[in-house]
Amino acid sequence: MVKYVTQRILLMLMTLLIITFMSFVLIRMLPLPELPSEDPHLPIVLARREAAGYNKPYLVQFGIFLKNVLTEWDWGVSDVLFFGQEVSDIFMSKLPATMLVNFYSIILSIPIGIIFGVIAALKKNTWVDHTISTLTMVCISVPSFVYAFIIQYFLCYKLGWFPFLMKAGTDYFTWEMFISVIPPVLSLSLGVIAGFTRVTRAELTEVLTSEFMLLARTKGLTKAQATIRHAFKNCMVVVVPSIFGQFIGILSGSLIIEKIFAIPGVGQLNLNAIYGRDYPMFMMLTVFYVTISLVASIVVDISYGFIDPRIRMGSRK
Repeated sequence: MVKYVTQRILLMLMTLLIITFMSFVLIRMLPLPELPSEDPHLPIVLARREAAGYNKPYLVQFGIFLKNVLTEWDWGVSDVLFFGQEVSDIFMSKLPATMLVNFYSIILSIPIGIIFGVIAALKKNTWVDHTISTLTMVCISVPSFVYAFIIQYFLCYKLGWFPFLMKAGTDYFTWEMFISVIPPVLSLSLGVIAGFTRVTRAELTEVLTSEFMLLARTKGLTKAQATIRHAFKNCMVVVVPSIFGQFIGILSGSLIIEKIFAIPGVGQLNLNAIYGRDYPMFMMLTVFYVTISLVASIVVDISYGFIDPRIRMGSRK
């Protein structure tokens, strides 16, 4: 296991370096936003670009970028969106809103998805199973921003239960803030619920038809007892790693959902960085998103070995 984890971490770092370099070169190939000659900030901006090596080859620029990040944790200063502010400080100020919405979404999605999956597996090939499976495929197929518009139209406009946009401010744990995040939470939750429902149903259906379940029934266990003690436990070997991955994804946010509901999070910040060609901001967010994805993948793989000791990662017979 130690050897496998070490190999995965090294592979993750190499992948992160390659993606970071590709993103760095591609964003630097775009033309810089020009400032008017009469702008009083022009000398400051030019000095920063000179220090970052904007007039040097891309490989040299990337070396300067890595040196600043690894030695001083200096991701640069925003010249477009938040002039003169450190991009790391801006990022940290936007992260709580993203984490809040995604945390509520996961807390809502995981139990509902698992419950629906269990019901569908226990009612296999009945109208209940067919209904849940059909709704699951629909929810997985439809993008989350479509749900966002539907929820805004019916729940916010027609019924008036919720505001259209997330409440402004940093009072994240007030009742008004909680009410305002329900629409984006619902928009993000439907796809996650459908995903957990499908995984749970598929795994539990397979386990329920296994030979050891028949043996458990012949020993006198009722269907409910055999399901809870044996089937559900084996099913969780696949479901629990997915839960770990979802919780790590709390940090990632949703670019489109944050834009629709005016959530002041890292997702909307990423879109603004692309539109404004804010190089430092874009690079920090790109590295952040890639790191979250790679770490989630590693945690999911490693968790299999801890949840089920029979699984040995990277071993050879």
